[in-house]
Amino acid sequence: MQWVSVLSTRPSLEGAVDEAVAQAQAALQDSADLALVFISSAFASELPRLMPLLKERLPQTVMVGCTGGGIVGLLDDGTVREVEDAPALGLTLAHLPGVNVQPFHVIGDELPDMDGPPQQWAEVIGVDPASEPCFILLSDAMSSRINDLLQGLDYAYPGAVKVGGLATGSSMFGSGLFCNFELHREGTVGIALSGRVVLEAIVAQGCRPIGKPYRVVEGERNVMLKLEEQDADLTMRSPLEALQELYQDLNDMDQELAQNSLFVGIAQNEFKQDLEQGDFLIRNMLGVDPRVGAIAIGDRVRPGQRIQFHLRDASASEDDLKMLLQRYCSQHVGHSSPAGALMFACLGRGEGLYGLPNFDSTLFREQIAQIPLSGFFCGGEIGPVGNATFLHGYTSVFGICREP
Repeated sequence: MQWVSVLSTRPSLEGAVDEAVAQAQAALQDSADLALVFISSAFASELPRLMPLLKERLPQTVMVGCTGGGIVGLLDDGTVREVEDAPALGLTLAHLPGVNVQPFHVIGDELPDMDGPPQQWAEVIGVDPASEPCFILLSDAMSSRINDLLQGLDYAYPGAVKVGGLATGSSMFGSGLFCNFELHREGTVGIALSGRVVLEAIVAQGCRPIGKPYRVVEGERNVMLKLEEQDADLTMRSPLEALQELYQDLNDMDQELAQNSLFVGIAQNEFKQDLEQGDFLIRNMLGVDPRVGAIAIGDRVRPGQRIQFHLRDASASEDDLKMLLQRYCSQHVGHSSPAGALMFACLGRGEGLYGLPNFDSTLFREQIAQIPLSGFFCGGEIGPVGNATFLHGYTSVFGICREP
């Protein structure tokens, strides 16, 4: 297995395509079975011309890609760069012996009924679940019904790793999705990889837990109504009361941060006793009802779930990603080395969060390995937490590809 990732920052479309393809083909020195193309929204008006240019240069290669608010890739000197708010084209070529590469494009309105059998989802994708595929998904934010799609894919392909992101584009021309040299404006494009391939995910949600975990005693839809503290006197209290008690125990810096960067984490493992960072699905707090002390969040809640309040800032994001990368390395001692990786980062991260360029991508290559890395800045990031796949925000998702 071989991966090559290159990045061109030439301002003309033809120049960027020529440079990226020439560099990638020279570095790969073998046939390319897969091409992944990420192009900045600065080229949004020229997307119809992009497809013929790529098809002419990569005629025998399966290709998927999309537009992004920023592009991640490697310069010709091997350094990683996150290009934000400027023209850029990232190209990854992969030689994948023994791997079946199945592209697909699905429209949100054509998804199976959520109550239908899993086989209907497999028929839409065109991949037998028995082949144990893994997935790279690139979606339009408005027309993909992405949450239904992720739930359906988890249903049909349980245990399969799924990573990706929502394409972003310009206000005038919108976003673009690419599948086998065709331009699409809606739905989801993707790749199913099966055979001699392993895809692993790191999902860095950029938060740190504060206080103690609580158990939801009463909830309705996305509203938490009553909580009880774990390992305590089991006294029920409203979520607002629990938050007010927690707030009083925070230091001045965290109290200030809690004014606008407070989130709720939902534990994804019902049986794990000692919850730690990374065990939670992070969701936004949407509002508080002071009359009854209820708190609404950006996901459904149900009695019995465990939640914990979280804070997010640049320091928490750095610590969270570093911890997850180090955990990945410690858990993969003796495994085959990664061949390449993809990065799907939120538009809310990058230099705007850290005050420094190339932060997440540089940290990844320092901790994992100096392997090819490409990707884009998304309007939402796709990755697993626990045994299910979710759409995230303010997150960096890494998909790491290697041989078994």
